[in-house]
Amino acid sequence: RLIGAKRPDCIVPKASAGQGLRAVLNALEAEKGRKLRVVASDGEFDSIDLILRVYREKGRIDLRLMPWEEMAEVRADLLVLSSVMFRTGERVRKLPELLRAARAGGAMLLLDVYHHAGALPLDVATLNVDFAIGGCYKYLRGGPGAGWLYLRPGHAETLRTLDTGWFAKLNPFSYERPDPPQFGPGGDAWLESTPPVLSCVQALAGLEITLELGVDRLRAYSLEQKALLVDLLALRGVKAEGGGERHGAFVTVTHPQAVRLAKALAERGVVGDARGDKLRLCPDILNTESELAQAAEELGALLQEG
Repeated sequence: RLIGAKRPDCIVPKASAGQGLRAVLNALEAEKGRKLRVVASDGEFDSIDLILRVYREKGRIDLRLMPWEEMAEVRADLLVLSSVMFRTGERVRKLPELLRAARAGGAMLLLDVYHHAGALPLDVATLNVDFAIGGCYKYLRGGPGAGWLYLRPGHAETLRTLDTGWFAKLNPFSYERPDPPQFGPGGDAWLESTPPVLSCVQALAGLEITLELGVDRLRAYSLEQKALLVDLLALRGVKAEGGGERHGAFVTVTHPQAVRLAKALAERGVVGDARGDKLRLCPDILNTESELAQAAEELGALLQEG
């Protein structure tokens, strides 16, 4: 329901988004005589980027990395792209058109929606993606270990991955060993060994409250909070980006010592983080206006101190 999947069994629990990516890579085969051609943006999260580079170094795939703005006419077997960039919060503009062009070029589509699901409305069926990866660690308030892989209806039945285990069997608790193996229906065929059940249980409450409040309402409130935070920072001479519709749920302040600033803010009671030279500040529905003002005041003071 959260991402617009047509069937519940299109969602496969994974411990991380990276685990979902590996399962996809280990299911796809290139034409005989060549490697799988993968094109990804150069703005993907470090885990996704690293996995792709390792597969390239192992000789498993041919990999091209490029800015997402240049991906309109790619030729690939698999396109890997985030809908919201983790470092800057920028939303990929004209995403449906970009995906349609990639599919017209013969690519299957894998969308990383970690910074999208729960923060922005999402409909993977309308986008017609083959796969999506995400998790409950960010805007779904579910904690780590509750990632997931979305499979477009049909793929769950026709594709098989090397990332498997006894929970993928047709009747796992019968302990039978048919040869060739028999797999469970739908996405169950993509399960692995005993799953981290407690992580899924822990994530349930966050998913329920997100669905109850509604992503549209959460997004509208997030835009109000971001606009206020950007204005409060501007009053203290701090330029922030990401306050409008073209970005996800957080705003960024560009600074060469963003990591140091994040640590200094934490010492002053303000929780933020840094990715490279981007200091990320993400208002939550539980944050009060006074807390946003405190964040702006403390950051302004730190920058004045040098």
